[in-house]
Amino acid sequence: MSAPKRQARSVARLAAVQALYQMETGGTGVEAVIREFCDHRFDRDIDREIEGAILAQADEGFFADLVRGVVAEQTPIDKAVRRRLAADWRLERIDATVRAILRAGAYELMRRPDVPSEVAIDEYVEIAKSFFDGPEPAFVNAALDAISRDERAA
Repeated sequence: MSAPKRQARSVARLAAVQALYQMETGGTGVEAVIREFCDHRFDRDIDREIEGAILAQADEGFFADLVRGVVAEQTPIDKAVRRRLAADWRLERIDATVRAILRAGAYELMRRPDVPSEVAIDEYVEIAKSFFDGPEPAFVNAALDAISRDERAA
C-alpha cells in the first residue's frame, strides 16, 4: 500500500473514532454523522491540537465502512471487547473515547481480514496516544491484541 493511501486510512480511522464518539454522546445517527463528516469536516483540521490530521486526506470509503460496520456489528464487537475486560469492569464504565477506539479496532480485527492485525492494533494505539497520556494506550494495545488472537487464530 502506498504511503498516501496508508495516511488516508490513518486519518479515516481517527475520524471514525471521532464519529463513533459523537454518535454515542450526541445521539447522532450513522448516516447523518457520515454525511456530516463527508460534507463538512473533510478538508478541515479535525483537531487543532493534532497536527497534520487533515481530513482532506481521509479515505472516505474506508471511514464510512468503519462507522457503518461498527454500528451494524456492535453486539458481537461489544461481546468480544467484554471478554477482554477485567471481571469487575463493564464496557459502559470505560471512557467513551476508549470505547470508540476499541469498537473501531475490534471491527477491523473481526471483519476486515484485508487489514493485518499488527497494522490495526498499531493504528488504534497511536489514536489512543493522541487522546491520552496515561495507561489507556497500553490498555487499548492489550485488549486489541487479545481480540486479534481470539478472532484471527488459525
